Amino acid sequence: MENKFDQSIVRKLREKYGEQKTSTLLSYLDLVLVRNEHINLTAVREHNEALVKHVLDSLAITDLPEYRDAERIIDVGTGAGFPGALLAIVSPEKEFVLLDSTLKRLRVIDEFAHTLNINNLKTVHARAEEISRKPEYSQAFDVCVSRAVANLEKLSGWCIPFVRKGGNFIAYKGENYEEELQQAEKVLRRNKAGLARVESYKDVPEEISGHVLLVITRS
Repeated sequence: MENKFDQSIVRKLREKYGEQKTSTLLSYLDLVLVRNEHINLTAVREHNEALVKHVLDSLAITDLPEYRDAERIIDVGTGAGFPGALLAIVSPEKEFVLLDSTLKRLRVIDEFAHTLNINNLKTVHARAEEISRKPEYSQAFDVCVSRAVANLEKLSGWCIPFVRKGGNFIAYKGENYEEELQQAEKVLRRNKAGLARVESYKDVPEEISGHVLLVITRS
């Protein structure tokens, strides 16, 4: 299976995350791409493109101190488990909730997690704007992540309510993030949150070199 993937990228993953975690990452991605032939999980079909656009992109957050210090993380709009399932693989000491409004995708994640023995994630079928008001989810997480789901204005309203005071909402965004930030200003203020900093991706392939992580802190 591993020979389907760019070996230079695989080596870098092994150096950073170790043999076992890298093997599980590749196995998860392979399961997604095989199942993708029968159920629409991702628009990306080719293994190396998925390795860059899903795995490397999802794992860009792992170098941030806000992520390293977090114990409970929620992934809003997880889709096929990007980034939540991949983060759960490389961070077994953390607890992950993967939230999505599409049940069939969550069932696939549950199946893959069982197959690969990923024990630190739970999937939740719900709409973010509704479940974030429930006591067990409101301000219950150190970090909320969201990737390729919606514009920042909508995402901020959905995601920040999950984050405890002093915690962080970290959004994966592309090169047009400045315009999105301007549009989201009112929502951020209303939720008592503000941009702490913008983290650019480092040492990544060209396809994702313009991507950034917006670290938004709730006060």
